[in-house]
Amino acid sequence: MKQILFSRRLLAPALIASALLAALPAQAKEWKSITIATEGSYEPWNLTLPGGKLSGFEPELMADLCQRMQISCKLVVQNWDGMIAGMQAGKYDVIMDAIVITPDRKKVIDFTVPYASTPASFITRKGQLLPEATGPDATIKLHDDAKEIVPAIAALKQALKGKTIGIASGTVYTPFIDTYFKDVATVREYSASADAILDLQAERIDAVFDDVTFAESLLGKPENASLTFSGPKLSGPIWGEGEALGIRKSDGELKARLDVAIKAALADGTVKKLSQKWFKTDVTP
Repeated sequence: MKQILFSRRLLAPALIASALLAALPAQAKEWKSITIATEGSYEPWNLTLPGGKLSGFEPELMADLCQRMQISCKLVVQNWDGMIAGMQAGKYDVIMDAIVITPDRKKVIDFTVPYASTPASFITRKGQLLPEATGPDATIKLHDDAKEIVPAIAALKQALKGKTIGIASGTVYTPFIDTYFKDVATVREYSASADAILDLQAERIDAVFDDVTFAESLLGKPENASLTFSGPKLSGPIWGEGEALGIRKSDGELKARLDVAIKAALADGTVKKLSQKWFKTDVTP
């Protein structure tokens, strides 16, 4: 988030260590083609269609970027848990999975300039906890400052007291939930956001916290008619600099070429057009 994958995504210390150990020595390379790994199940960022074709906001954006760079691109599916280590081991060149730029991740890999920035929210069954916030209170912008965060989420903490919260493990949202909600609620981690949603539908948990764009794609489906947003959406620097492509630190030339392509796609409105298509909102950073 993804969702870690990361709208959604953070690295545990063990994963950071293994990724560093797996890093390959720098090699000069003429980039005529690249292989991009994505989860293929973090709709609408990326999804797998019947027949196996990958689609979604990111695959369509990647196709545009590759055309701008005039190189051949191949998309492959990779589980989030091994995505960064797989890139460091040379299995593919780029990771694309709604990955949020964070200081910890930047210690391990490089990132392109961000192509999106999205808020997060609690999702619950209708009639449970808080109603969806509207108007000026619909979104709260937060920095990574406990003095600011604690009063801003007081109503959410009260509503979730004694409840069970589902969260995808390894996401940029996981430490936030652990830090600010474990003292009042039970936190249950899942390997994928979709699994948390299934348990919410089955009433095994009371709420899920995840990326708003991911949630919007789910709430629009008939099978999820019983689910809704709860309380305000939380946005801002607390979630990092935004979503970007991940690249090995040794591949500076590829990063530079992707940066130029992303900036061009932002400038000419391509990113905005694709975000309106897939998210029904503008997620340009």
